[in-house]
Amino acid sequence: MKRKIVNIDEELCDGCGQCVPSCAEGAIQVIDGKARLISEVYCDGLGACLGECPQGAITIEEREAEDFDESAVKRHMSQQIHEQAKVTVNKQDHVHEGIPTMCPSARLMDLGRSEKKPASKVSASDAGISELKHWPVKLRLVPPQAPFLKDADLMLIADCVPFAFPDLHRTFLTDRSVIIGCPKFDDHDNDLERLTAILNTANLRSLTVVHMEVPCCFGYWNLCQQALKDSGKNIPFKQVIIGIRGGIKTG
Repeated sequence: MKRKIVNIDEELCDGCGQCVPSCAEGAIQVIDGKARLISEVYCDGLGACLGECPQGAITIEEREAEDFDESAVKRHMSQQIHEQAKVTVNKQDHVHEGIPTMCPSARLMDLGRSEKKPASKVSASDAGISELKHWPVKLRLVPPQAPFLKDADLMLIADCVPFAFPDLHRTFLTDRSVIIGCPKFDDHDNDLERLTAILNTANLRSLTVVHMEVPCCFGYWNLCQQALKDSGKNIPFKQVIIGIRGGIKTG
């Protein structure tokens, strides 16, 4: 049938991968340094990836193409998660290899551990030390089987929090794993499915949600409650609310 579908100009594409996470159906992957439509049946033709391409290499065209197949997409995304679980650790550079070539920003990485100091001995020059131990951090990019989630104390943090609360690293990230996102602009159903899968897979020790005091941000509190209910997990669960002028309001 003739329908609208994504077209990628390989001459313009530089393989940056920014279009990959914007495609909720997983229809685009970076292969041999170029973004490519891996199957017509995965592309719904809505063009969510269009605005993500800095080179303008992606357009929507109308041509003969296979029908969009939602059930095929679900099977494909399930397989993607399964494939991402097949990781091994390259101890030399702390990079988890073996996952399929998708978005470069989704490559699993162990960033190591910074040298810890007692709080009383932390100087002003230490304020820039990062406590982030892994990559990626976006909820939609973190596979449930990621090694850094196993037996972790997990922080789910709304992505506005670091701008209001500058001491985020020392206060919340030390010896913890972190995932971030936006409860207002991210897809709630996808986030719920991913967080529930993490709870079912990772054997978390605890879950803490950190969000702003603005109403939309409470969506993460509700998301966590629903994910815990759906997974049937009973683990320590805490809410921390950050004020828009900085400081911890609750938690």
